[in-house]
Parts: sequence; structure tokens; C-alpha cells
Amino acid sequence: MEREHQQHGDATEPVESRNLAQPTHRWNLSPTATGRRLRKGSSQRGIQRFVGELVARVRRAGATGALVVRGDSGFFSYALIDTLGRLGVGFSITLNVNAQVREAIDGISEADWTSIEYPDGGEAAVAETRYVTSGRSRGGRRELRLVVRRTRLVDPAQAGLWPDWRYHAFITRLDTPLVEADEFHRDHASVELAIRDLKEGAGLEHCPSGHFFANAAWLACAVLAHNLYRWTTELGDLRPNGQLTVARTIRTRLLDVPGRLVNHAGRWILRLPARWPWSDRFLVALTRLRALQPVPT
Repeated sequence: MEREHQQHGDATEPVESRNLAQPTHRWNLSPTATGRRLRKGSSQRGIQRFVGELVARVRRAGATGALVVRGDSGFFSYALIDTLGRLGVGFSITLNVNAQVREAIDGISEADWTSIEYPDGGEAAVAETRYVTSGRSRGGRRELRLVVRRTRLVDPAQAGLWPDWRYHAFITRLDTPLVEADEFHRDHASVELAIRDLKEGAGLEHCPSGHFFANAAWLACAVLAHNLYRWTTELGDLRPNGQLTVARTIRTRLLDVPGRLVNHAGRWILRLPARWPWSDRFLVALTRLRALQPVPT
């Protein structure tokens, strides 16, 4: 379970200051939206209730394993951490590197840094420490696991631009090994693919109205369309080589196809192009979808 907050017009209408709360569930490589809400005001407004509703919805759907919320720094608050603790949900949330976080990072010994893979021209390492909040913060003193990743450029042509280490920190309740925890947290960026697919594939580039509730309804319809794409792709086995398939690919290859309905001996037949390159994949997907059994009620 993931959630990213967006601002500055991403998937929102430009009329008022609003943002979209969009959690996703990673079903293998096919992210589906498990909740949506168009909200006024700051990104923190109503977030505890939103998460509580989302966790309850996922449990009602049959999820029995551990749940984890991953998010960026716009999602962080001590109130949210307390709510997740009460619900028994793990978290991995980015922190802004403020003075208190910087002090914790500076206390990490050089020997505690572990090198990790990084693209050519740069290097990276991860380390962990404890992030202790002051007793003046809401809810009193807390001690949290703080994982830090540092990166810098080493290519001579670029290193002069950013010669120093840059730090990315997040707090987590997970007890996974250090490198795995960092990899898991960085993977939350995959939610951007779902957001992009909602915008380009399901019509959220622009919300159509200056009225809040009309745009909320538009958002609900867009999420339904997005999930139908994702479920059709997953259940119909339409992902080539296990890769993520975006809505535009499904639409252009399998849906936006010229055809003609003809009545032959009282039976309706759909005639499609004879040299359609994805006809075999279409028929396999259609067979798989027709074989699905209805969910008992």
C-alpha cells in the first residue's frame, strides 16, 4: 500500500488549492488505486482518517498480511505515525533534512556507511541511526529508525557541480536489513507510474470543472477506468515479459481497433482486421477473462 501526495496542478484542477491523495496497491507490477480523495487545503488535512478508511478497506478485501505505508516527506506527521502504530501498519516515510535530522546524520561514523550500486558517474552508500524527537513534540518523545542514503558524483566532468554528498533520509518501522530497507523505500517512486497512467490513460490531465464535487466525481470515474485497465491487463495476461503495461498501450493495441458487427444466420459476429498483429494476444486475454468465475456474494 502506497500513497503519494501531489501539488501544483498534478491531477488537480487549477481553480482552487487542492491535491489528490492516491494510494496504490502493487499487484506484482500492476499498480491499482485502492483509494482516492480530492481534498481542499494542505496535504495533511484528513490524512489520518483517510489512512484508517484505506486500511479497513484493504482488510475487508481479504488482505491478511502485513501492510506498509510508503510516502514522501509531504506525507509525514507524528499524528500519522501514531495512527499507523495504533492500526498495526508499518511505514517507510521520507523526512526533510532539517537541523535535527542533519545532526543525527552527522553522528554516523564513516565506518557505518555501506556502499550500494549506483549509476555510472556516481557513488552511493547507506547507513542507519536512531532519530530521537524531543519531548516537546506532539505525543512526547519518540525514538525511530532513521535510514540515510548519500550520493555524489565522481565523474570529473560533473563532480565539480555537486562535489559534496547529498543526503536522503527516511524513517521506518520495518526491521528488514539496511540495504533492503533502502531498496524497498526507493521503490515507492513506482507510484509515479500509476499517477502518470491516471493522467495520460484515464483522463486526469485536467479536471473539467470549477466545482469541487464535479471534479471529485471525475476523479472517482478516472480511478475506476484506471483499475479496469490494470485488472484487465493482469487477469488477461497482457504484460509482455512481465513488464508494466500502461493504459495507452492497451488502448491502442487492443481497444482502439476498427471492426464491424455483422449478423450471420441470426448470430452476431465481430469482424476485425485480418492482419491485426495483436490478435493472438487479444484472443488469449478474452479466453482468460471469460473463464473467470464470479465472486461469491
